[in-house]
Amino acid sequence: MTSASKAKVTVILANLGTPDAPTVPAVRAFLKQFLSDQRVIEIPKPIWQLILRLFILPFRPKRVAHAYASVWRQDSPMREILLQQAASVQKHLTAQYPEFDLQVAPAMTYGNPGMQQVLAQLSEQQPDHVILFPLFPQYSATSTAPLYDAFAQWIPQQRSLPGISIIRDYYQHPLFIQSLAQSVRDYQAVHGQPEKLLMSFHGIPQPYADKGDPYAERCRVTAKLLAEELGLKAEQWAISFQSRFGKQEWVKPYTDALLTEWAEQGVKSVQVMSPAFSADCLETLEELAVENAALFAEAGGGSYSYIPALNTRADHLQLLNALLQANLDGLKHTLAH
Repeated sequence: MTSASKAKVTVILANLGTPDAPTVPAVRAFLKQFLSDQRVIEIPKPIWQLILRLFILPFRPKRVAHAYASVWRQDSPMREILLQQAASVQKHLTAQYPEFDLQVAPAMTYGNPGMQQVLAQLSEQQPDHVILFPLFPQYSATSTAPLYDAFAQWIPQQRSLPGISIIRDYYQHPLFIQSLAQSVRDYQAVHGQPEKLLMSFHGIPQPYADKGDPYAERCRVTAKLLAEELGLKAEQWAISFQSRFGKQEWVKPYTDALLTEWAEQGVKSVQVMSPAFSADCLETLEELAVENAALFAEAGGGSYSYIPALNTRADHLQLLNALLQANLDGLKHTLAH
């Protein structure tokens, strides 16, 4: 098959987002976009926009920018890792599927490279098929669904539409659980085994779960499967939820509260990981690794360390490739020219 006749396939590898820089103006722009999404904040829009503009955006960006500056490298960790993941997947899939003209496009729901920018490129490139791959292991209406929304807004603007596939999530995929387990084993081979392993997931408001968001239950399944894969006893591990925002109740137990409780009980060593994140970011590198470490120490706890996210581990990239290959194998015949 000649290059001109190859079926064009675009893979959108998408994560949540990050500011363009660790500065107050950049963080304010990012938070305004992120916190204006009604998938994220379900308070009626007029009321919430008043709160956001009067009480949050004038003050919160300064603190958040300082936190970002503490973890910023050449770029935002999340964006840096996403670009590396996309480049690796591009290289693998191009070699694996020479029959396709295949492009892997990194995208962010909020910030850059933005989904709107990527979708505008699709309008120009006119691919035959698009695979949307949200890099959220556990589906949530607060994280995964906004990517569906972006597609839904783009579709009516197109006259010639591509085939569309979406990888919803992969919270119990065997390769995901195995990759998580191996990351723990690799870390503990160097740092030893702790008294407690804490699996801390990003939280969501409890009312969202009550209304049917399956995220928290998917997190619990991931945690249970990982504990089984590692052969842990019930007293050796726990699940918790972090990153609360606002005053309403969120899914429990809370990470900070559980760490304080453990410290007061005399727990001597804790290792923390976050199986909700496919790439390290502010919530892992600053909140989990630094802020919660200080909290645990201040409450009288012993040693505390953070096990990095899967990032660009070879077994993690193997998982991403396997999930995409399951889609691409099915396209071989339907897109054959």
